Amino acid sequence: MAMGDLQDRLRPQGADLPHITLDVLPSSSSNPTMSSLRHHRIIIASLFLPTTAVLDDSNPPSPGELAQPSFISPTPNVRGPLSRAAGPLKSIVEDLKDKSRGVTPSVTPRAEPANPFSFPGLTLPTVTNNASDNATTNSLMDVLAQATNGTTTNGMGAGANGTRRHQTTHSNSHAGQTRVQRRTTRSSAQRTPSRSLSSTRHDPSSHSQRWHIESNPHCNGGLKNAVESMGGRLRRKLWVGTLGTNTDGLRESLRRSMEWRMRDEGTGVPVWIPDAEFASCYDEFCHQVLWPCLHYAIPDAPKTKSFYESAAFKQYVAVNQRFADAIAAAYTDGDIVWVNDYHLMLLPAMLRARLPGAPIGFFMHVAFPSSEIFRCLSVREDLLRGVLGADLIGFQTANYGRHFRQTVARILGAEALPKGVQMDDHFVDVGVFPMGIDVGSLTEKKRDPEVAEWVQSLRQRYAGMKIIVGRDKLDGIQGVRHKIQAFEAFLDKYPEFQGKVVLIQVALQTTEENEAQGGVADVVSHLNSRFSTLTYQPVVFLHTQDLTFSQYLALLTVADAFVVTSLREGMALRTHEFVECQEERHRPLILSEFTGSYSYSGFRSCIPINPWDKRMTAKAIHQALTMSDEEALSRWEDLHSHVVTQSAQAFVTSFLVRCLRANIEHLQGDAVAVAQLDVQRVLPRYRHSQKRLLLVDFEGTMWQRDLRTIASGVFDPPEEALRLLNRLADDPRNDVWLLSGLQVQGAMDSVAKKAPKIGIVAENGCFLKTRDGRGGESAWISMVANFNLTWKAPCLEILNYFTERTPGSFVEERAASVVWRFWTDPEEPLSDLQWARRQAAEAQNHIFDSLGERYGLRIIPGQNSFLVLPNNISRSTAVGAILHPGGPAHSPLATRAAWLAPEASEAEGAPDVDFVLAVGKDEKLMRRLNELDNAETVSTGNKGTDAKWKLGPEGVVQALWRFAEAK
Repeated sequence: MAMGDLQDRLRPQGADLPHITLDVLPSSSSNPTMSSLRHHRIIIASLFLPTTAVLDDSNPPSPGELAQPSFISPTPNVRGPLSRAAGPLKSIVEDLKDKSRGVTPSVTPRAEPANPFSFPGLTLPTVTNNASDNATTNSLMDVLAQATNGTTTNGMGAGANGTRRHQTTHSNSHAGQTRVQRRTTRSSAQRTPSRSLSSTRHDPSSHSQRWHIESNPHCNGGLKNAVESMGGRLRRKLWVGTLGTNTDGLRESLRRSMEWRMRDEGTGVPVWIPDAEFASCYDEFCHQVLWPCLHYAIPDAPKTKSFYESAAFKQYVAVNQRFADAIAAAYTDGDIVWVNDYHLMLLPAMLRARLPGAPIGFFMHVAFPSSEIFRCLSVREDLLRGVLGADLIGFQTANYGRHFRQTVARILGAEALPKGVQMDDHFVDVGVFPMGIDVGSLTEKKRDPEVAEWVQSLRQRYAGMKIIVGRDKLDGIQGVRHKIQAFEAFLDKYPEFQGKVVLIQVALQTTEENEAQGGVADVVSHLNSRFSTLTYQPVVFLHTQDLTFSQYLALLTVADAFVVTSLREGMALRTHEFVECQEERHRPLILSEFTGSYSYSGFRSCIPINPWDKRMTAKAIHQALTMSDEEALSRWEDLHSHVVTQSAQAFVTSFLVRCLRANIEHLQGDAVAVAQLDVQRVLPRYRHSQKRLLLVDFEGTMWQRDLRTIASGVFDPPEEALRLLNRLADDPRNDVWLLSGLQVQGAMDSVAKKAPKIGIVAENGCFLKTRDGRGGESAWISMVANFNLTWKAPCLEILNYFTERTPGSFVEERAASVVWRFWTDPEEPLSDLQWARRQAAEAQNHIFDSLGERYGLRIIPGQNSFLVLPNNISRSTAVGAILHPGGPAHSPLATRAAWLAPEASEAEGAPDVDFVLAVGKDEKLMRRLNELDNAETVSTGNKGTDAKWKLGPEGVVQALWRFAEAK
């Protein structure tokens, strides 16, 4: 008999859906997961579209001209100009770039020599441009290009003039003129001032209506690459997002033209947001409030007020509403809506209000903090309720998912289960979906001849030296400052490596404010001033704008170690790229324990570090540089196995299939479709059945207990209910069971004496008692006899602590469970109730954190109390034992619990009960019994239900009397 619904609810996150890699997905429609997705269009909502519209007056320069990046000022002694290739340009770091950063480069640490990497005997050419006729400063890659090609032209790709050129990471076009720019650069003498929102708006009278589409440098690169990796298996998709440029100055006709063309070409639907509104939402709320909070960074004064009382939340709501309007207008039946990241946390609930039956999934691409951090947000409830409008909420790691469930339980008082969150009127699935990279695409790009040329050049330049590579944003969360300090400690502790090791740090774009908080420039200047010589500089900074994709892959290939020192991060996909680029050399990975990648067993073969401990990191660097080839190969094989298994294709497939399945399950359990119990329709089956099983909840169904009598310990069950149970049990064809959460002693044992012909389940399944037989009164059977109940003492200690601080509350200790009643007097002021509920949420959080996982406990919140009991015990499991072959449902007069014997098996035979009637509020029990063809399930709760019928508690006794009097 299939009884797996409870196990499915309690199954660990992500365990119910196998990860599917690209190699095992057949191309035919016979694959059930892929064929199911082919019948649905996927609407992908992300703050930035993967492509953007650029006016033709800002086209990339022709191959024959050298274009100067917009961030380089026309002054001498700065980086030389970089060549640009024609056409749309693709970022090298799309998979890891934060969606919330502009494209202007990070400030280069001061005191960096103009040209510390010139080859011995190599005369550097002078690059002439409009800025300066004497500019001779060249980046590392400029020097390498000239050394390799013997030309004075930067780059490696063939241009119109016959010189070789390469494509850089950003074009000199309007795609780079984004809404989010640095407000002021610290080195203003070397760079042009950043453009403000108003200064970069288009003047409709100054340009033609011609425009083109190119890659959006601000888009979520990891998401874009993952979706594109699906290829033809995900043909029907529609992106919804912003262009990433200022749009206030665009004519209405031009906007409509962009909308239609981008939608026809399948690139997406632009969401038009006023520039000032977008800037307030994006710069202030997303960057200064949400981003720090999600990464465990609570700001100190003077930013505290902006964190707790951010006025920009109004703009955040407005931006989410504009997305909801755009998606609702584009939605058609059968579409799956996929909402991405923290910029759109309110969007799922907004869409649910307008599209009640739509499959909606939300995926958080960054970390999610513990409830202690998230509860500091003044808009915490709004954000949580917004996300909970989705059918499925996905996270990168199990820890982030657990933090979310605990936060919801603590702040909203909802029941948190391993599979999701049970709200008042619906269930929300919470799952883990580790993001990955497109291994096949990366392997193909590694074979580019340019990569081999750059590898050769780097090896020639750094012959006899060890190369350490890192790639991070320069904000405080990425831990670059900690990395530099650890590298300095390494050079101090192991002086034999001075002059023989170089750290090449690729700096991703970020805002100047975040960079200042990162505090990288001063530590780099200090380190370089200590260890630099005329021919050696220990730390080299390269900006993503200075690096091509081929050069980046070459760096990863020649690296002797890759270091990630993030203080908090989701999936560090750059580590996946490093692993795949080390297919021949197998050099080790140094990884922070606070990244999401480290939480997976495959990445435990890295060298783990605590980024706060610089001595530990220094020791890890030494271990990596001196590691034997045999050990390095063994570690790499484990890392490689994880990377190819948890691929981008597996991420997309598992998330969308789980979202669709969750939506179907939720629609099936919609309370609106459940009819009121029609006794007249059920009675014929009842009359003609020969063996019946009747399962009835006690408190809350047959008996409404007075809260004011609970504290006194008075137990006075209604005589009418007991008389009804005895009348039902008088029929020899009936096997009646009363299901209760009350303890045996002083409560259910007295019921057993007054109704000896019924079976009883007490303490929510912890104890069973069959009906009395001919041999006399039957004994109580413990379902938790082999359970470890030592958790009760510390649990009682915690609850007693909260009882002292919550007026009117008290603890009920039972044999195998504990109940805390935090509200018993309805006449008390409402403020006391709010305080009691806050205390209850705190108590649940403390119990779960300290005891829940250690002892396998389950917390069931109620309206005025919550229950703590072992995880694998419930009324549903008790009924499973009753229905077991050889159990009391088959042998009601048996005095031994044969169904509990280890040798007992469900395969011995199907239950011979031909009619089952269950009345109560336990949804797990309802779902379990619905698997039986002969079961009638009736819910008496006011939430959404999977039962076949609904019935108010006030009508239960009257309805059961009709069954009892049926002839």
